[in-house]
Amino acid sequence: MTTALVWLRDDLRVADNPALTAALKTAERVAVLYVLDDESPEIRPLGAASKWWLHHSLRALSRAISERGGQLILRRGPARRVVAEVVAEIGATSVHWSRRFGAARAIDSDLKATLPDAHSHNGTLLHEPWSLQTGGGTPFKVFTPFWKAYRAGDPPRDPFPAPDAIPGVEAPSDSLESWDLLPSIPWDHEFPDTWSPGEAGGQARLDRFVAHGLALYHRRDEPGVEATSGLSPHLRFGEISPYQVWHGIEAATTAENHANATRFLSEIGWREFSYHQLFHNTDIHERNLRSEFDGFPWSPPDPAILGAWRRGTTGISLVDAGMRELWRTGTMHNRVRMVAASFLIKNIGIDWRIGEAWFWDTLVDADEASNPASWQWVAGSGYDAAPYFRVFNPELQAAKFDPDATYRLRWVPEFGTPVYPEPVISLSDSRARALADYTTMRGERQP
Repeated sequence: MTTALVWLRDDLRVADNPALTAALKTAERVAVLYVLDDESPEIRPLGAASKWWLHHSLRALSRAISERGGQLILRRGPARRVVAEVVAEIGATSVHWSRRFGAARAIDSDLKATLPDAHSHNGTLLHEPWSLQTGGGTPFKVFTPFWKAYRAGDPPRDPFPAPDAIPGVEAPSDSLESWDLLPSIPWDHEFPDTWSPGEAGGQARLDRFVAHGLALYHRRDEPGVEATSGLSPHLRFGEISPYQVWHGIEAATTAENHANATRFLSEIGWREFSYHQLFHNTDIHERNLRSEFDGFPWSPPDPAILGAWRRGTTGISLVDAGMRELWRTGTMHNRVRMVAASFLIKNIGIDWRIGEAWFWDTLVDADEASNPASWQWVAGSGYDAAPYFRVFNPELQAAKFDPDATYRLRWVPEFGTPVYPEPVISLSDSRARALADYTTMRGERQP
């Protein structure tokens, strides 16, 4: 009897899962495995918010597989060892997985060389990094030509349907609770009110966005308006695929919402662009992509000011609202993310890597490509980045995008009252210092 092993990673779904689809076509029995690998040097350990999400996502996935007759096998340890052990235990005749694009692909290459009949599949991106290059054969470093090249190619394939049955293989499994993924302090008490991790939750988010958010997407920069999709954590954990999102949006596109739909799909394109950056720069969360920023004179973090930024008590209302939203819900509106990041990097003068690490720990959608690429975009050190001398003014941003303070008062109810603190730093003075630091980095003489 042929037995296939499907090794899941960031593709925690049964529908439109090419690895699972291929295994079911070629084997009589299919074992489904998830390995929690926080030991291999190529793996960046999950942050606390991502662990919360993973716990609930695996629980939902286990139910979905069990309903189809299969079993989700949970194991913890270095993947090179654990996957090989499970292959031997169940007598697997083939192994399938979705490809990864960061440093962890070295693990996959090693296993592919040693496992029997191992196959990798594309279940993560619309276009894999090696399939799009400039006319000179180099990776794209600017989004607009990257996206133009993508749109000139073949349209995304149709999603694969969910299987009716998974003829499973019984094997010993860790208990999910033994992994202790849930936080030890009750900072996540609002997470369940905001999110429904799992494949069904991802599809429900897409359906809700198509029905209500897409028509408002031209107001996506207004944090007080529910105009964004909320799909990012579901995409990050692969509970929904970009193919499902793409076709769901295209099916709902009309003459009235065409501009909104086009802009939303370009945001899927930015996700792809981030993964292309990761593929060619697996240390993107550690290294400036533009090497001239290696000489930037970052300020040593002031613990009190950094702590105020993390807690949302800086006295800068839009920044504080975003940081409190992040702490309480595991997410932050994208426009506010840019403002909060710019304030940390340019006004406070702190290395972008410190902010990126905080978001990695506290975001439920902390993604190994999008998170560092976005921070480098704000810092000016990344591909197609905003220039460093573009400093977001939080007060002007608030006046433009939250003019009635709906968003700020939701998260900072004391805003505008005598108890709200004074700013921890002068916006004008700190902007001038940031521009002076940029001049220093460039080796230019100060006026």
